[in-house]
Amino acid sequence: MAETSAQATQTAPRAGRKKGLWQRSRRHAWGYLFVSPWILLYLVFGLYPLLLSFYLTFFTYSFVRPEDYVFVGIGNWIRGLQDPLLWKSLFNIFYNQGIFIVLKNALGLLFAVLLYKATYFGRLFRTIYFMPVVVSIVVLMTIGEFMASPTGPLQTMAVRYGLSGGPVFWKFSPWLPMPVIALINTWKWFGVSMVILLAGLYSIDTQLYEAAAIDGASGWLQFRHITVPQLRPQFFFLLVVDLIFGLQMFTEVFTIGFDVFGGTNNQALTPVLYLYAQAFDRSNVGYASTLGLLLAVIIALLTMLQFKVFPREAR
Repeated sequence: MAETSAQATQTAPRAGRKKGLWQRSRRHAWGYLFVSPWILLYLVFGLYPLLLSFYLTFFTYSFVRPEDYVFVGIGNWIRGLQDPLLWKSLFNIFYNQGIFIVLKNALGLLFAVLLYKATYFGRLFRTIYFMPVVVSIVVLMTIGEFMASPTGPLQTMAVRYGLSGGPVFWKFSPWLPMPVIALINTWKWFGVSMVILLAGLYSIDTQLYEAAAIDGASGWLQFRHITVPQLRPQFFFLLVVDLIFGLQMFTEVFTIGFDVFGGTNNQALTPVLYLYAQAFDRSNVGYASTLGLLLAVIIALLTMLQFKVFPREAR
């Protein structure tokens, strides 16, 4: 009798929990229904490709002859870490991003300050400066390539006015493709930095500037000791986002006519372009999957490093 009572006492909470779970599920049924398409899309186009990619890293797999796959263990991972072209592509992208991040955020800050102080036509100029952001990257890269080409208007004017001794074939230079792409990308994306930094400027307490002015601080000192420190969270956000998206650069290089290996000397090779070359030019899907996951690990490590290096108040 006592055992039966004890079992009933233990069973009652379990039944209550199951009943409560069922009731909560029924209460939120419409929510689950509306979110289910997103979950399904994530499972099919997000989680499944990620798991399949990880699985393929242990094989030599080809689209051309899928039946001839061979298990290689961690061979693809070792090959990736020792691949000079992967390290060349990483050097290229860091070289590019070092120029791009500085120019984009400096230009964004300049125009944000000008628009913050603008009295008339502020919204009009904000729209004009932001317009390249909403234009297709393919269109802007095509225009930028034409303008910077040896027969384009920029080089033609430089030669005419004695700024250059002759046309520069920058695509074939070992050092010029990445800076040129960085300049075109700056034109494309500086509007994002401008808008984010402008929002940051509006969030700064104006009493700080008033107190500094009373103490005799000049405009430059106010900018250096008030504006820039107060914008550290915005700069941190922009740095993290720029580095994440920069390491995934592909369209910019592919659009302006470089082959899948970034030119004859790999001067414009990027990690994603190299991944694409291995998958669709060499049909080495297993190794391409490894490169993709290695890039994801590098991005994650760099992001964590930024969170560790920058102080909490800067975030």
